[in-house]
Amino acid sequence: MSETPERAPDRTASGTDGEAAPRPPGLLALPSYLASHVARIGHEALVAAVGQHGLRLPHFATLTALADFGPLPQHVLAERLGFQRSHLGGYLDVIEERGLVYRARDREDRRRQVVGLTDEGAGLQRRLQAVAQESQEVFLASLTPAERETLTALLRRLLDADDRARG
Repeated sequence: MSETPERAPDRTASGTDGEAAPRPPGLLALPSYLASHVARIGHEALVAAVGQHGLRLPHFATLTALADFGPLPQHVLAERLGFQRSHLGGYLDVIEERGLVYRARDREDRRRQVVGLTDEGAGLQRRLQAVAQESQEVFLASLTPAERETLTALLRRLLDADDRARG
């Protein structure tokens, strides 16, 4: 005979009956824990949306940076995206093969490459931007438009502070 009384299984703790298992309250009190899990959900939606066009997220980021800033030296593009230069080179190879970007020698410094969008790349970037926005609408569907703006503003403030701290 056992010294501890038997008890019925705790269905809420196990996540049975279609209910999600509760997350540890101690972790739910940590904004970084919440942000990382929410970011994963949004990231998966964005990756899937971009992937429908045969590209990965770094390709989309590169096209978007070039659409926003215009042609840039390759090293500046890497810095603005937070990519390692060697990784950017590989991403550029893929989208250059597809005719989405061009690379040319910098007229001011022949040692550098300047990267820019082709007309086809600009058109695809506009379509991808719309698809990305749709994925975010689905991802943030449980928030009101005002809440979405507030969330975006707060996240931008954290990112801007980190950028300033890193120099």
